[in-house]
This record gives sequence, structure tokens and C-alpha cells, in this order.
Amino acid sequence: MAQFTFNLPDIGEGIAEAEIVRWHVAVGEMVAEDAPLADMMTDKATVEMESPVAGRVVWLAGAVGDVVAIGAPLVVVETEGEGEVALVAAPASAPAPAPAPASAPEPAIVPAPKPTTAQAEPVEARSPHLPAAAKVQASPAVRARAKELGIDLARVHPQDDGRIRHADIDAFLSYSEGFAPAATARADEQIKVTGLRRRIAENMAAAKRAIPHFTYVEECDVTALEDLRAQLNSAGGDRPRLTILP
Repeated sequence: MAQFTFNLPDIGEGIAEAEIVRWHVAVGEMVAEDAPLADMMTDKATVEMESPVAGRVVWLAGAVGDVVAIGAPLVVVETEGEGEVALVAAPASAPAPAPAPASAPEPAIVPAPKPTTAQAEPVEARSPHLPAAAKVQASPAVRARAKELGIDLARVHPQDDGRIRHADIDAFLSYSEGFAPAATARADEQIKVTGLRRRIAENMAAAKRAIPHFTYVEECDVTALEDLRAQLNSAGGDRPRLTILP
């Protein structure tokens, strides 16, 4: 058996390195001649690398998001025959890549614990002021806060107009001794930023560092304009009502 080392070729003028954005093969898989190996992204384009030989993949240069220098080994394929073969000669100082050790079995994915559900309460015990079937009136910010705290808004006593506000949630927390949020905090999930998203993030960070940012605010008295809008709406008949935006 022979090992064929596929070195990353020069895929663009002035390009010194490329980023791995996708692997089409894995260690231990068989690859056919001219089959895709990996998608490599440079500052100008994303190029698909194809295998010049057929064989079994025994080594890969890295994971998605890693950067490989031009001329460095990208994939090692075991082919029929004897000896070592390389498409592009690696630098003299670079050691020949060795087959990756047998990978350990991946750890089982343990699902996050589901939040415990409190014992269902009778409908009469939820709130003497608001029927369970009534539609709760609250702003998106209030709903988001209640969801974060694990509060059922049907148990919160609203204002006289029926709308629940932040002050009502504060009051609920004050008179509900021993209240425990139903929601449980989720574990942080780290997502590696790769490919075009990483380029965008780098450019945005560079712009923030190099370009001055400021905010300009101008206040205008639109009392007369608002009076005109109300007058037009009152005499509009069946025509659509004017809102603040137009």
C-alpha cells in the first residue's frame, strides 16, 4: 500500500492560506478519483478540492474553520501500490503527516434536563380576578420577562384596564412568597464562527476600531402636524386612517 499526500495547491494569486469550510470525506472512508475532498475558502472565493487518486482517507489536515497554508498537506490517501507519493512536494522542514490515531468513540449526547412542571392548579385557584380562559393583555417585553421568570400571566392581577405591566409582575413576586421560577437555565452552547460569517465579523470589528461612531438626535415639535392628522382622520369617512408613520 502507498500513501498519497495531497498538498493544498496555489488556488489564487497572492493567496497564502485558505480556510476549511466543509469536508466531503472523513478518515477511513473510500474516495474515488476526481471526487470532492474539501471546500476551501480564500479572501476571494470558495474552491472545491478534488482527489487526483482513488483510495482510503487516512489523514485530514484539521477541522472545519482551521486555516491551511498553501503547499501544506491537506489530505493523505492510502492507495494501491508501494512507496510514498505526493502531488506537491511539501516543504523540507515540514514532517510527513502520520495517519491519525484511532479515534475514541464519541461521547453520548445527554439531553438537557427538562424543567420540572409544577402540579396543575384548579382553575379557580389561579386568580380570583382573571378567568383562565380570558386573553391576557401584556406587551412583548412583559411577556418575555414573565417567560424568563416562569410566571403564568393568568395568575397575575392586572390593572383596572386589564393590561398587565412590569409593576404587576413585581407585585406578584412580592405577595407570592416561596415562588420558584418554572424555567431552568440552559447550558451555554459554543458555536464556532467559520467561513463567510467569520469574515463578516472580522470586517465589522475592524470597522468599529477604525471608524468613529456617533449618534445624532434632532427633536421637532409636531403638535400642529398631529392635530392635522386627527382632523383628517375625523373627516376621512371610509378612507384608511392615517397613522403616525405617513
